[in-house]
Amino acid sequence: MKRIFFLLLIISAHHISNAQSWQDTIDIIDKMFDRYKPGNPGCQLAISRNGQVIFSRAWGMADLEHAVPLTTESVIEAGSISKQFTAAAILLLEQQGKLAIDDDVRKYVPELPDYGTPITLRQMMQHTSGLKDWGSIAEIAGWPRSTKTYNNDDALYIIARQKTLNNKPGDEFLYSNSNYNLFAVIVERVSGISLAQFTRLHIFEPAGMKHTEWRNNFKKVVLNRAMAYERSGTGYLTNMPNEYVYGNGGLLTTAEDLLIWNDYYLNGKLGNPSLLKKQLAVSALNNGKMNWYAAGLFTDSLRGRKTISHSGATAGYRSNLYCFPDLGLTIVWLSNTSEFDQVGSPVNSIRDLLVTNISVVKNINELPPVTIPIEKLNSYTGWYKDPRTGLALKLFVRDGRLANSRGGNLIPVAENVFMSGPNKIEILPVKPSKLRFITPVDTLHFFAVDSAKPDEKTMNDYAGKYYSEEAEAKFDIIFKDGKLVASRNPTSDYLFSPTYKDGFSSPAGDIYFERDKKLQVTSMKISVGRARNVEFRKMKTERPPILSTK
Repeated sequence: MKRIFFLLLIISAHHISNAQSWQDTIDIIDKMFDRYKPGNPGCQLAISRNGQVIFSRAWGMADLEHAVPLTTESVIEAGSISKQFTAAAILLLEQQGKLAIDDDVRKYVPELPDYGTPITLRQMMQHTSGLKDWGSIAEIAGWPRSTKTYNNDDALYIIARQKTLNNKPGDEFLYSNSNYNLFAVIVERVSGISLAQFTRLHIFEPAGMKHTEWRNNFKKVVLNRAMAYERSGTGYLTNMPNEYVYGNGGLLTTAEDLLIWNDYYLNGKLGNPSLLKKQLAVSALNNGKMNWYAAGLFTDSLRGRKTISHSGATAGYRSNLYCFPDLGLTIVWLSNTSEFDQVGSPVNSIRDLLVTNISVVKNINELPPVTIPIEKLNSYTGWYKDPRTGLALKLFVRDGRLANSRGGNLIPVAENVFMSGPNKIEILPVKPSKLRFITPVDTLHFFAVDSAKPDEKTMNDYAGKYYSEEAEAKFDIIFKDGKLVASRNPTSDYLFSPTYKDGFSSPAGDIYFERDKKLQVTSMKISVGRARNVEFRKMKTERPPILSTK
């Protein structure tokens, strides 16, 4: 109660939030966290102001099986918040003269293929390397993370098998855990000790983070560790990251320890001289647009204020860290349950409670209405393909408005320009039609393509056995009962739903088939969010018999 009162006094004094009574704010905080019922998994929330902890509390249980309450000293896995510590280790090694972040990664990891252009450690640190996410490849192969006890050597093995990149290095920001798993490998090769040992000696101990270590051995007994859970019906199942992989995630810590770290590096105490400037340094993409991801940190603005942030999710653990350096305000939330993923993290509500929005936000609904003739809207409809990934996008008219297959109506702001959230869609007046999808950091180009023809003859063209050297996996594809079905051991069958010509959507990812000059199907490529164009070659074996639907 005293800490909450102290928090309110400071907030009021510095005009961080709108005026509220002390009891009103307590009620709001309690209501935000009343989802964590007694006897259920819970969370920690810690807040600091100018380096001083002004609020710290825990809700719920750390261990349901043994009825252990979750406290502010319970150790919780921080997911991808961990990346900033891995990046800090790389920067410390550079300061020690043992590497340079503009070096080619193959200098330290020669197992990687030569993709014809260097990939620098800086590009890896800022997720512009183009390296495919190894966990996504493993999932395509039927063995997603948590189904095997992967380690960083396994990750390296998968990464090194990839014949292509997601994108040319520097072209795009595309988040990939592979970058940071390779960093863990590099730290050990360059320093002679593991990332866990290096960060303990050079970061955790100097900063005073007494409850922090890495989950580099998931079998190790960790004092006060909170188990991770997922909701199952009216109860819970454990959902633990039973793997040795770390560097991309795997930091075991507390919310208060993360406040200590945040204060430590922001006050210039990491490195000698301070590495703060390098930790927050960002770079432009090849197209000149700025990429706001720094050294394991998102550096941008929220609610009109400069922000340093990151979130995390590993197995059933969830996390968020928001820092508003101009306000001296840091908010950390760690949770041992994934059950509220659909409703969002309560820390966002805390953030909005404590930080006044000073930005000028233009509501798209307040823009002057634009009326487009239905004939013009109909001319825009059809399937479009992103040639980089095979991603399918369908435009169609619904209730007199243009809509898209990726979700929701498009708001017209000109005859050929539409808004979808922060993204702009421009339909270019050329034949065949082109669609330009403009995001805050990138511009995607889609091309109009023919719709699929799911007749028996066409669908049977795709039937056969396909093997991927990159994923070390095989698909058996058959056309049965009017449907294209792909079987992949050890998992169940997948239905391939036709989109554009030779294109399909599926639970396995976006699919498109390639043909040779004789129009014979030779391969299929699968793209998921963090791994594009994973190739499966059609095997030259006897083709399975055609199964007629008649």
